[in-house]
Amino acid sequence: MTAFADPSTFPSVFEPSTEQTFADLGLPTPLVRELDREGILTPFEIQAATVPDALAGRDVLGRGQTGSGKTLAFGLPLLARVAEGERARSRHPRALILVPTRELAMQVADALRPLGRAVSVFLATAVGGVPYDRQIDSLRRGTEVLVATPGRLKDLIERGACSLDDIAVTVLDEADQMADMGFLPDVTELLAKTPEGGQRLLFSATLDGDVDTLVQRFMTDPVTHSTAPPVATVTTMDHHLLLIPPNDKFGVIASIAARQGRTIMFARTQMGVDRLVGQLAAVGVRAGALHGGKTQRARTRTLAEFREGRINVLVATDVAARGIHVDGISLVVHIDPPKDEKDYLHRAGRTARAGESGAVATLVLPKQRKSTLAMLKRAGVEPGQTRVRPGDAALSELTGAREPSGVPVVEEPTPPPARRSERPRGFRHDGRPRADHPRGDRPHGGRRYGGGDRRPAARTH
Repeated sequence: MTAFADPSTFPSVFEPSTEQTFADLGLPTPLVRELDREGILTPFEIQAATVPDALAGRDVLGRGQTGSGKTLAFGLPLLARVAEGERARSRHPRALILVPTRELAMQVADALRPLGRAVSVFLATAVGGVPYDRQIDSLRRGTEVLVATPGRLKDLIERGACSLDDIAVTVLDEADQMADMGFLPDVTELLAKTPEGGQRLLFSATLDGDVDTLVQRFMTDPVTHSTAPPVATVTTMDHHLLLIPPNDKFGVIASIAARQGRTIMFARTQMGVDRLVGQLAAVGVRAGALHGGKTQRARTRTLAEFREGRINVLVATDVAARGIHVDGISLVVHIDPPKDEKDYLHRAGRTARAGESGAVATLVLPKQRKSTLAMLKRAGVEPGQTRVRPGDAALSELTGAREPSGVPVVEEPTPPPARRSERPRGFRHDGRPRADHPRGDRPHGGRRYGGGDRRPAARTH
């Protein structure tokens, strides 16, 4: 195994490289052209470091914090290499991206899908919390790249809907989080099903402990690129410890939630998330709840509202928020101090992404102060400490807090599902065209599900 690079030699703020372009990295012209169309002109540090080695077929270990550009760092070379080969056989994807959560799977797929179209490579997702039928149908029709969570992929393999025998490139994204969430046995089992000679790319905020176990077993002479130390030294991120009396805790939370700007708040339990969202609604602040007890449809809707600015406050648990990549989050609030420095860094990583500025505020009761300061020291954080109460000028100055309106939020009722008679004629209950419908005789039934793309008659390079 290659020794880890000295993290002190790498910058802690990720900025586009001014010396290289994506074309300089050796990427195919169609991918570079699509990146240009999307306004992505120069690579970030981790992309410039890892893409050439990944294109050359090397096993790669990439260490970088959230927001460093890891998705394109592994996605671009994966697409380029897959585009060189044959189309996927039915139920046999040719590349696999394993991620810890449904939300991250969808975000990775959304980021890579237009790039895949540029080189005639098609992506599908396999995640829990949604029906099996479309995922099985996408695999049956053939998809080159599968973005999956470990549990759902295991289920699909056991159902005979998917085989990993043709996998040429495997990516583990957020590997340390998968280990923290208890997915290591499933990940190990899945990697063992991929061909021994396949390329493996592993990206993680840390490369130790359980992650190192995966490296030793499944990677061959990996090259390691580390572009950020595993501590919160991002210079555009401010850290604050807000010391509050117990009776004033909700008042402080409510005034921070009423601020202008996009805010994410972390609570320890699902019940705590739901209770806080209800309490905020009662004082006039509309917030979204995100935790594992919500259906996938509810979680997707909440994230969409947050991303589109229809709500400015998201209250989440650690597990549900893993992998959430939403631009423009200017404040992270620890309602409950995280249990360790890794969770602190994960939460804090939602803001100050890719060079943007942001702030992190930890609410601390008197009895929590000593343990929280010790945890922050391990995270490499030296926060400013301020005693605050609701309405204090210092609280407003540090967080933008302001008085909530006091007018309770009334949620609009969710529209009922369409009745059978309201469905478009010629379509089945799941939205696919009937065989006797004019679209039914097109290849793959017209549109590809799991990607929404039509496969061309032949691959072009």
